[in-house]
Amino acid sequence: MSWLILYRGSLSSCNYGCDYCPFAKTKNTRAELAKDAQELEQFVAWVKSRKEKIGILFTPWGEGLIRKYYQAAMTELSHLPNVTKVTIQTNLTCSTKWMEQVNKEKFALWTTFHPTQTSIEKFAHKCQELDHLNIKYSAGFVAFKEDISILEALRQAINPAVYVWANAYKRIPNYYTKEEIERIEQVDPLFRYNTQYHASLGESCRAGNTTFSVDGDGNMTRCHFIKESIGNIYESDLSQVLKPTPCTNATCGCHIGYVHLDKLNLAATYENSILERIPKEEFWRKTN
Repeated sequence: MSWLILYRGSLSSCNYGCDYCPFAKTKNTRAELAKDAQELEQFVAWVKSRKEKIGILFTPWGEGLIRKYYQAAMTELSHLPNVTKVTIQTNLTCSTKWMEQVNKEKFALWTTFHPTQTSIEKFAHKCQELDHLNIKYSAGFVAFKEDISILEALRQAINPAVYVWANAYKRIPNYYTKEEIERIEQVDPLFRYNTQYHASLGESCRAGNTTFSVDGDGNMTRCHFIKESIGNIYESDLSQVLKPTPCTNATCGCHIGYVHLDKLNLAATYENSILERIPKEEFWRKTN
């Protein structure tokens, strides 16, 4: 049995101030950080106690890797025999020196560049540090129309062997022209998947079966976008909880959701790097 788990604890603070983000420049209290650290410690202990093969993607509401307890947890998880992959969504502002201690066969990063918060040069320098450490990672950001040239510059600034993804701005219908989509696809050939809200009601999805979401208290949901509880990792018999169940949402528009829809067959596109958002080279390197 193998599981992919999306973990989101109670952390809700960030060192960046992006104007679209509710957690911009917010700070948790010491007590709140202590609670988040305790939650994470309990989760790591649970993973250690399981026999299943487990891949983990941390999706914090904020920046986790500036916290030493996240660094320590990811390092420990990367060395566990039953952990197949451990990764996190990060703005890459943390020190990278601690990554010398991780198991690089199982550790990876999903990094996001923030054009309003840092320069391409600074971000590219951090990427070079990852390259030097032989850390696997993807990189990208939301491709607003006015930022397409920045996306192209980012592609040119970092290692050509690194996949650069683009998230679509979908709050405005038909936001992109055909020409703009094609231009973005020169950087990210898989961009068109992200421009859509995929019809998902009644569709077969691995969410709730082989992949699921967990919060700091251990409460389980099928995914981040279906809030109905299906159990608790610390209390439930997961063999009874996890099972194939059709999607109950009308549509799915976020990568960490639709990537698990069976009809899109994206498991074949990403294979063992689905958590860090790195597709097989045949799906993107041919255009770069």
